[in-house]
Amino acid sequence: MNDKLLSFIGLCRRANKLCYGFDAVTKSVNEKKAQLVLFANDTSTHTISDIENVCKKCGVKTLTLGYKKEELSLCIGKNCAVIAICDSGFANKICELFEMTKEVK
Repeated sequence: MNDKLLSFIGLCRRANKLCYGFDAVTKSVNEKKAQLVLFANDTSTHTISDIENVCKKCGVKTLTLGYKKEELSLCIGKNCAVIAICDSGFANKICELFEMTKEVK
C-alpha cells in the first residue's frame, strides 16, 4: 500500500487511536472521543445519514474517502466501512492528506 492517506490511517490503527464499525463509531462520537469520522465511498446512505446526524449534534467533522470498504478494511486489518479517529493530531493530519489527495485528482 503506497497511498499516504491509507498508510496514515493504518498508523492510527497501530497506535490504537481509532475505532471502527457503526456501534463503536457512534459511541465514540457521543462520548466526545472521536475527532474525525471517515466513510468508505461505498458505505450505505442509511449508515452515513445516521452517523452524520450524531456527528452534527456533537460537532465532529466527517469525510467520505475515495476508497471502497475493501481498501479501507485492508489498511486497518478489520472489515469496516466507517472509522473514527480518536486523536486530534492524527485527525488533523488525515484532513491535510485528504485535501492533498483531492488536489492530485
